[in-house]
Amino acid sequence: MSTGTIGNSEMKACIQRGPRSTIPSRIAIHQTVVEVASEQQFFNQGDAADSIYFLEQGRAKLAVVSEKGKQATIGILSPGDFFGECALGASEKVHIATASAINACVAVKIGREEMLRVLHEDHAFSDYFLSCLVARAARAQADLVDQILNCSEKRLARTLLLMADRGKPGESHTLIPPITQEMLAEMIGTTRSRVSYFMNRFRSLGLIEYKERIRVHKPQLRAILLGQFTEF
Repeated sequence: MSTGTIGNSEMKACIQRGPRSTIPSRIAIHQTVVEVASEQQFFNQGDAADSIYFLEQGRAKLAVVSEKGKQATIGILSPGDFFGECALGASEKVHIATASAINACVAVKIGREEMLRVLHEDHAFSDYFLSCLVARAARAQADLVDQILNCSEKRLARTLLLMADRGKPGESHTLIPPITQEMLAEMIGTTRSRVSYFMNRFRSLGLIEYKERIRVHKPQLRAILLGQFTEF
């Protein structure tokens, strides 16, 4: 993980490769740009939480590990998402999950005191930050329902769709970031062999294409989740 402190205007011009998001604040924010390689961590479960992160590029995930070593993915992060909000809590400030990069990521890191200052001084930014947290909470609730009620094949379809849904509006086909079948298996709570079987089935049905990257056909995958695909 590499870091470098930059000003607000410099941040907007520093990363030009690929789609990205910038923090929509009207006041200057003291921040650090953080670059994290694929499968490396922003922070680990149990670490002291003293900063908020805003993902500008790439995809990341939040995962928890039990005392017995069982791991579960509890969230997927896309450009425009904040994470590490435990730093703003009133109680003991430790990260309850590990945040790691699915592919190469660029994020902005903002210290707790600086974040609190901006939230108090920029009401429009406060509204935006709150809306992001509410949207993530709604996704987490949908993830829980998905895990409890859906079979692993539908959970895989939903995960692929979530990873594709941050493409350009109106796109029916979207390339998702490079991801291994092992990581997909961990995300949906099944085995790699089951993911391999489902992926081959999805490809044979024309739901996805893949060689080095997975291309998702979004309308067909949505039809599966809505029970409208006749082959399921």
